[in-house]
Amino acid sequence: MAGSREALVRYIVDDVDRSLTFLETLGFTLVDRMGPPFAIMERDGLELWVSGPGTSARRALADGSVPQPGGWNRLVIEVDDLDATVDQLTATGARLRSKPISGPGGRQVLVEDPSGNPIELFESR
Repeated sequence: MAGSREALVRYIVDDVDRSLTFLETLGFTLVDRMGPPFAIMERDGLELWVSGPGTSARRALADGSVPQPGGWNRLVIEVDDLDATVDQLTATGARLRSKPISGPGGRQVLVEDPSGNPIELFESR
């Protein structure tokens, strides 16, 4: 695509500070912080724009709808040990949307970040 620089994910959250702590537990590192409502995190080449209340990403759209956290589109993070990662996150108060399930490629579970956004943790076989 002409003029394209990179692909990244914008992540809508309610509380940037709580989200940063949660994401750091998943191996993300802080790249930049622009005031309380916005931060950039990175993990293994994936750039994540963490957008809280007050950012342009949270403004009402032309149809009047306001972007909110908690949908079903999600990050998928591959982990080496699903059970250990789940234990580590639930110890910090994270909520599971499902129990771990097995499929042909491995095991997965949906966990919620502090704003209710789902993150899929996946352990391949």
